[in-house]
Amino acid sequence: MAERERVEKAVFKAIDETNLQLPKGVVIGKSADAPLYGHSGQLESLDFVSFVMEVETKIHEEFDIDFVLTDENLLEKDKSPFVTVGSLIDHLSQVVEG
Repeated sequence: MAERERVEKAVFKAIDETNLQLPKGVVIGKSADAPLYGHSGQLESLDFVSFVMEVETKIHEEFDIDFVLTDENLLEKDKSPFVTVGSLIDHLSQVVEG
């Protein structure tokens, strides 16, 4: 399985886990263009933090690497990896391959 597919699998597992805990009517979509954070994102700040922690856990389980996904510079970038599910998967793929 390619690294990107493994990252996608881990992110989708994190989405499934997070969706179980979100308020009724709020879900993270499992598609590349599904919004995560920012103007079109549905997640409140605490839900977003929980999701990011879940992603870190699933990436650790899949790749056996420790890293911290939360970096204030990433949130402030013009092209933040947290805008959509696809941009997050792209970013994580670069991190694990790097």
